[in-house]
Amino acid sequence: MTKTVLMISPGFPVEQPFFTRGLAQTGAHVLGLGDQAEHDLPPIARESLSAYIQVPSFSDESAIMHRVLEAAQKVRIDQVECTWEPYMTLAAQIRERLGLPGMSVAQTLPFRDKEIMKQVLDRHGIRTPRHFSTTTADGVRQAAHEIGFPVCVKPIAGAGSADTYRVDNADVLEQVLPRLRHVAEVSVEEFIEAEEFTFDTICVDGEIKYFNICRYRPRPLIGRQNEWISQQTIALKDVDSPDLKSGREMGFAVIKALGFQTGFTHMEWYRKADGEAVFGEIGARPPGANTVELMNYACDIDTFRGWGEAVIHHQFSQPIVRKYNCASIFKRAQGQGRIRHIEGLEKLMYEYGEHVCVVDLLPIGAPRRNWLQTLRSDGMIIVRHPDYATVCEIADQFGIRLQLYAG
Repeated sequence: MTKTVLMISPGFPVEQPFFTRGLAQTGAHVLGLGDQAEHDLPPIARESLSAYIQVPSFSDESAIMHRVLEAAQKVRIDQVECTWEPYMTLAAQIRERLGLPGMSVAQTLPFRDKEIMKQVLDRHGIRTPRHFSTTTADGVRQAAHEIGFPVCVKPIAGAGSADTYRVDNADVLEQVLPRLRHVAEVSVEEFIEAEEFTFDTICVDGEIKYFNICRYRPRPLIGRQNEWISQQTIALKDVDSPDLKSGREMGFAVIKALGFQTGFTHMEWYRKADGEAVFGEIGARPPGANTVELMNYACDIDTFRGWGEAVIHHQFSQPIVRKYNCASIFKRAQGQGRIRHIEGLEKLMYEYGEHVCVVDLLPIGAPRRNWLQTLRSDGMIIVRHPDYATVCEIADQFGIRLQLYAG
């Protein structure tokens, strides 16, 4: 029997259309739910949908539920899927209202609330940073005092490194607090001095069918705070390296502890100088910032379709042969205004073109993006090579020699 799947936000952000297509490629009928006009959806998303429900805003959950219930009277909805962090709870609420299988609100909560997340893992003996949650400035001050500086302060239900700060002393904390007034609840954590990695999975019925490990160069928090940095993410070929053992084992343990069943997960963890692995956070969704593309180019597979197969047919048949280390390099223009000049690309392509998978830079004349609000910034390059040191060298060359100028 062909399933009808309600896909929340099928066209935004940038990776969503590929997940929407992944569902359709498994044979599912995909019913889209979004706040974009149907004609504004990216073609890949629009062509993958059997029907579309447009809602005025994702902020009005009552209106959304009304529209979904109306649709459910006309067409049988078998499943609800969402691969974007802000709407994971909404997806769970719709499942509960329609009596559908999948993650409930209670099961979703530990993946959205960083404090509850760490409390669960603490009970399972998994190493987490010392942590507190609070809704007040005084609560942040008290937590920082109890943990001891440096601390990391971030939204309790955030994604990525947005509104996340390293705080080294009380004076810096007083500078940071006004920037967090719009955040309802924050997590205050022990700051872990370490390298930062991911552990990404596609699971079927609680079993990890595919996993990926990325290394961040540098840590995203550093990249977020320094405009000149060209942030890198590297999907590693040798995921079985002894150096990664502690993180691998932690990743498997976290999935088990949280009882995750089927779909994508994205975990971040730290490796200290002594080799100890420390948990960072996990989402019941794929990684953002084009990391799924890195996985695809690293193995020459299609994990968008693989995810669709996992959630619809409860299997994963993509061949996993790890061929390359694969790196993304995100570029930020110098200056303000519109992109007026791109320097270094032609020579870099001459030297490294055979290793370049993607060149996606803002065109001349386009307005520069706000680098504080998007990791993708003003462009991205994806490169790959079987040798780790070589892919790092290529990525560094693009980071240093490729320059965008705005004015």
